[in-house]
Amino acid sequence: MTRLQVRDASLGYDRRLISEHLDLDVPDGAFTVVVGPNACGKSTLLRALARLLRPSAGSVVLDGRDIHSYRAKEVARRLGLLPQSSVAPDGITVEELVARGRHPHQRLLQQWTTQDEEVVQEAMAATGVTALAGRLVDELSGGQRQRVWVAMALAQETDLLLLDEPTTFLDVAHQIELLELFRHLNVDRGRTLVAVLHDLNHACRYADHIVAMADGRVVAQGSPADVVTAELVHEVFGLPAHVFADPVAGTPLVVPSGPPGSAFGPDRRYDGARRAEPAPEPAVV
Repeated sequence: MTRLQVRDASLGYDRRLISEHLDLDVPDGAFTVVVGPNACGKSTLLRALARLLRPSAGSVVLDGRDIHSYRAKEVARRLGLLPQSSVAPDGITVEELVARGRHPHQRLLQQWTTQDEEVVQEAMAATGVTALAGRLVDELSGGQRQRVWVAMALAQETDLLLLDEPTTFLDVAHQIELLELFRHLNVDRGRTLVAVLHDLNHACRYADHIVAMADGRVVAQGSPADVVTAELVHEVFGLPAHVFADPVAGTPLVVPSGPPGSAFGPDRRYDGARRAEPAPEPAVV
């Protein structure tokens, strides 16, 4: 049994159903990435995993119990969340914001301890924001702010970390910087990570386990090599594509071969003039 599971769940908002009969096991100790087109249910799934959305049927199971049977503070001691849009209070410093990650561990008669201070300092060191400790969060760049939010999540000292579109609005250099940090947290620190990402090639390079969603359902899941194929990219995204081996990482590399929704097959290419041409024969060395 994995620590975090979805069992026959129906998820939605008010009367709008997003997913029905959804099942998912989050592999322990892995970096799982959820991919799929806009409005397919990725963030809705993550909200359910984080106990922010109660299934109308079925359940989300954390450590063998329905996640809604726990108190919110107990869930926060077991599971951390980096939401899509995080807004820091005005006038708060980096160190003060990271320290808020210790709130689930605070007790009525014992508010702050030496251990809390050590955890905060370690979280800032792990995310490379120690030098920013006294700076106001509002003064930081987008990449720096994301690292601070990750540090706050780390300060919760949870083994499970959920990340909802953490690279959105970041330039490509900051995206890679953040994804390398997540890989470090997973590989070197043993965290189980679940992230929603839009970039398929980033997902392939950094994930151990990919969950592909479409229309509120899980279409495929498994290792990037097993899941990300030209057929799946076309089925899920409506995008004709070639899938090659990444020359650096050896992971699947998705190269579009036509506009979304076109009839261009995986053996055709799009030359910008909306004309299909046969793909060139591979060079013989």
